[in-house]
Amino acid sequence: MTITGINGKTKLNNGVEMPYFGLGTWQLTGDEASKAVCSAIDYGYRLIDTAAFYNNEEAIGRAIKEFNVTRNEIFITTKVWNTDQGYDQTLRAYDKSCHLLGVDYADLYLVHWPVTGKFTDTWKALEKIYKEGRLRAIGISNFLQVHLDKLLDKAEIIPAINQIEFHPHLIQSELLKTCKHLGIKVQAWSPIMQGRVFDIPLLKEVGKKYDKNAAQVVLRWDLQRGVLTIPKSASRAHIKTNAEIFDFQLTEEEMSQINSLDCNLRYGYDPMLV
Repeated sequence: MTITGINGKTKLNNGVEMPYFGLGTWQLTGDEASKAVCSAIDYGYRLIDTAAFYNNEEAIGRAIKEFNVTRNEIFITTKVWNTDQGYDQTLRAYDKSCHLLGVDYADLYLVHWPVTGKFTDTWKALEKIYKEGRLRAIGISNFLQVHLDKLLDKAEIIPAINQIEFHPHLIQSELLKTCKHLGIKVQAWSPIMQGRVFDIPLLKEVGKKYDKNAAQVVLRWDLQRGVLTIPKSASRAHIKTNAEIFDFQLTEEEMSQINSLDCNLRYGYDPMLV
C-alpha cells in the first residue's frame, strides 16, 4: 500500500478505491458525533465509520449534509448489528441504515460480529444487496480464522474488508497473513487502545525522535503494515493531530520494535464469545 497523504486510497479486491485513513465513531452520539464528523471532514478525512449499534447514523448523516460535501467525496462504512442478523432482517437493517444516514447507498457494509448460526445467512443478504448495485463493497468485522473459514465455505463473494481489533498488543499475525493471501484488506478498530498507547515507553521514545505523540506513531505503524485505520475521537484537536502522520516514516527497526509489543491482549470483546 502506497502511503501518500490523508486523501490517499487503497484498492479493494473488487476494484473500489477506499481511503486507508478515517474517523471511527463508536460511543459518539448526537451533537458530539456530528461535531466530530464536521471536524474530521474539515481536516481532510474522507472515510467515516459507523454502525447501527452506535446509534449515531442519523447524526452522522446530518453532519455530512450540513458540511455540504458531495456524496461521492465521502466514503461511508456502516454495519449490521447482531440482533438484526439473518437474511431478511439484514435486508431491512440495511435499508434502515441508509434512511438514517440520508443516503441512497453505503460505500461499505459489514457484518459487525460473527454471530453463531446467523452470519452466513447475513452474508448472503449482503451479497444480494451488492449484486443489486446498492452497495459499493461488502465486508466483515471481528472475524477470526475459524469464522472466516466457515464464511468462505458458503460465500460467493470474498469479503473486501475484515475490520478487527488491531494494535501493538494484539497484532494477530496469522489472521493478517490469511487475509492478505485472500485479498481481504484489514482495518484496525481501537488502534490507540482506548488511550493506553500513551502509557507505553517505547512509543513515547520513538515519538520524540519525530516530534510525534504515541498515537501518531501507532497510526503510522498501522499504515506501514498495510493496515487501514480509523481512530476515534470527539476532540477537534485530537482529530487534527491523529491525521498528522504523513510527514514522517518509521524505520524497519522501529517497526520491529513495535511489533515486539504484541502479547495477544484484547481490550474489546472476544469474537469467540459471540
